[in-house]
Amino acid sequence: MAKLLEIECLNNGLVKYYPLGTSLLEIAKDQQIVLPNQILGARVNNVVEELNYEIFKPKKIKFIDYTDSDGKRMYERSLMFILLKAVKELYPQAHLRIEHSISKGYYCELDDLGCPVTDELVTQIQKRMLQIVAADYPFVRQDISAEDALSLFEQNGFTEKVQLFKTCPEYFTQVHFLNGQVDYFYGYLVPSTSYIKVFGLDRYLDGMLLRLPNKNHPSELDDYKEQRKLFDIFREFKSWAKILGIANVGSMNQAIKNKTDNEFIKIGEALHEKKVASIADSIKSRKGVKLVLIAGPSSSGKTTFCMRLAIQLKVAELKPIFISLDNYFVDRDATPRDEHGEYDFESVDTLDIPKFQQDLLDLLDGKEIDVPKFSFQTGTRYYDGTKMKMQADNVLLLEGIHALNPKLTSVIAPEQKFRIYISALTTMGIDSHNRISTTDNRLLRRIIRDHRYRGYSAQETIKRWPSVKRGEEKWIFPFQEEADVMFNSALIYELSLLKRFAEPLLKEVQPVDPCYSEANRLLKLLSYFKIMDRVEEVPPTSLIREFLYGSTFKYT
Repeated sequence: MAKLLEIECLNNGLVKYYPLGTSLLEIAKDQQIVLPNQILGARVNNVVEELNYEIFKPKKIKFIDYTDSDGKRMYERSLMFILLKAVKELYPQAHLRIEHSISKGYYCELDDLGCPVTDELVTQIQKRMLQIVAADYPFVRQDISAEDALSLFEQNGFTEKVQLFKTCPEYFTQVHFLNGQVDYFYGYLVPSTSYIKVFGLDRYLDGMLLRLPNKNHPSELDDYKEQRKLFDIFREFKSWAKILGIANVGSMNQAIKNKTDNEFIKIGEALHEKKVASIADSIKSRKGVKLVLIAGPSSSGKTTFCMRLAIQLKVAELKPIFISLDNYFVDRDATPRDEHGEYDFESVDTLDIPKFQQDLLDLLDGKEIDVPKFSFQTGTRYYDGTKMKMQADNVLLLEGIHALNPKLTSVIAPEQKFRIYISALTTMGIDSHNRISTTDNRLLRRIIRDHRYRGYSAQETIKRWPSVKRGEEKWIFPFQEEADVMFNSALIYELSLLKRFAEPLLKEVQPVDPCYSEANRLLKLLSYFKIMDRVEEVPPTSLIREFLYGSTFKYT
């Protein structure tokens, strides 16, 4: 009698036995698993796998759809492969570059196209994508020798992939095929093209916008949202990358291998300082500005940016003073709760807005205020005698995730406010078809900082991250385009630098932990980077020091 394997499905709590070599897709069909949306993949013993994955040992399985972050990534990668296939069929000479997230989609450009990107051209590509979807071609993943993979990449003109694999060599690797088209993806795909039911492709500036399903309602296309300011800051960072001569991870690895990477630190920090100085000059030139609002998502570097901006404001002959939104938290028992009954610490209503507004008005009126403090240990407000008063040459810096929310400063005249949005907007990709999420960049920063300064493990930070992201999407991102200026806190060298600190923490996450799949994914991302071992060359005022050690700024 053939050996049967015990398989526990976490979606329905059912334990059944299957022959060796049974696929996840067969198990899903046998158990008649029904999710709110189409099943795209599964986590097997807390590791993401494709539906054609075959079992040869007892497993715990949880099937996932688009509403799961891993399922969403599988869908997006598969959609990007379909786009590549369509482009290569219609314009074989063109090189597709998937640049970055923008306007609820991904901005893409076509190099060596030989003609402008027009509405008609984009419509033609989209039509071919729909035909590929209808054909239900399978996505095929194969393990081949790295030597054979390099040969395939060279034949297809994927020079970035060639450079990447040469700088982080392996004996074997995985490649994906779609009806004769080869590519390599950091992560897994859905079984076939017919799984990609909802997408859009629009002309966008000099390129195209690949539009995605709504995260919560995957049968609907996500709403378009104009984000030109954010796009411009991505463009600015791209021009910085050209100055440095770094377009992707492979070129970064080559520079580290050649020991020329120290220049990236110097130039990257100089570009940051130049930008901060420019923002200070803009504040100075705007007569009547008394309140500088600095907002951004978690681990964007708001605190260090605020301190560096203060220095540049002093150079501009202004006298900055600080006030923290953390001082205005309501008492813990008054904190709003989310739909799960948990404290919603991301909500703007965690702040005592009337008290904050009155203090702002008093300060701008030249009155002295008693500055409140908040005890995170007791969850209550207290006063320790700290006073604050603004003079004629003072400018008040206010830093916090809600600083751009108009609900907070509606009592202040617009001409008195200068609004800054800051985030770590990563534009360097693994290669042209594998982008690096800015969210992943911030998560790695936070994992390191939480461990060093708060004693949290990587799994504790990863566990909290979905709640942080939900708060950002609700309370921060909707107001980013309201900023007068945006600052990109990402440093092109930082993931190569952070790898040394993040890897050991991620490796501590055990396979039985639900956070293991996310830790494993981040380790895979870091595996493409060679370690930059030059921490001593990073200036003590660098923004990245906020997440490491050795900063000359004091964080309280």
